Amino acid sequence: MRYVFYINPLAGKGNVQEDIIKSINDYFLDKTDDYKIHFKNSIDDMMRSASCEAKTGDDIRVFACGGEGTVMAVLNSIIGYNNVELGVIPCGSANDFLKFFKSRDNFLDIAEQIDGEAVEMDLIKAGDKYCLNGCSVGMDAVVARDMSIFKKWPLVSGSFAYTLAIVKTFLGKLGITAQISVDGEPPQRKNCLFAVIANAPYYGGGYKGAPDAVPYDNKLDFTLVDNISKLKILKFLGLYKKGEHKKLDCCTLKNCTSMEFTAEKPIPVNLDGEIIETVNMKFELVKSAVKFVVPSGIKNKLLTIV
Repeated sequence: MRYVFYINPLAGKGNVQEDIIKSINDYFLDKTDDYKIHFKNSIDDMMRSASCEAKTGDDIRVFACGGEGTVMAVLNSIIGYNNVELGVIPCGSANDFLKFFKSRDNFLDIAEQIDGEAVEMDLIKAGDKYCLNGCSVGMDAVVARDMSIFKKWPLVSGSFAYTLAIVKTFLGKLGITAQISVDGEPPQRKNCLFAVIANAPYYGGGYKGAPDAVPYDNKLDFTLVDNISKLKILKFLGLYKKGEHKKLDCCTLKNCTSMEFTAEKPIPVNLDGEIIETVNMKFELVKSAVKFVVPSGIKNKLLTIV
């Protein structure tokens, strides 16, 4: 097994990368394992390099050391290569997918990462891209777009950046109108605040939008929130952050394998934190599509995590 680490110096606030490099070098100091550290701030360079590593055919454990953007870049470079396992070492401001495992510290422990076991995780195929965590359209995507600005501010955490972006969005026009189809059913015209298709529970710096999502259960979780009044939004967001919105009349939650939307004009779409605008997109479940490294300290607890 070879070990390859991709470190994004721009992820988060850039203040943990040096510690991670030191931890990696310290771990391998007295080992004979083959390892490399790539320090890349260009997503394109990272993707080209990771793709080349995958194509060697070697058994490789590739670690994305960064935030959602770094993980997505590495993931999309290695998808389809059965010889490659994906690990994540958190450097980002959120790293929401890891919140499912309820322990960030285990993912920062290099020894636990090397000793960890790869577990097959589902993915979301969104157009020609693959996402590990979740996708959304509407207000959520607008907030995710603006969050990227606020999280660069000093002393602003991922969760607080998301809250600031919500406030900014709240001051404008809310909601979208789109034709939405779930699992190939006839499209329904929806005037909604946002719609989420999720592989794991958390996104947006810790909002539990899909509280029952499990990333290895061969299902996706769909959440639709009707366009509610601004007077109700703040109370709703408090419940939504904690995952306590399931019984609200304005929310629809269900399991599915696909979701598609069509809008009359381009609307923001969030793909694991990457924002695009389009009039149409289909999101599909890809079962057991990536071998994801679960650190040894939490592997035995994995099946009990809900």
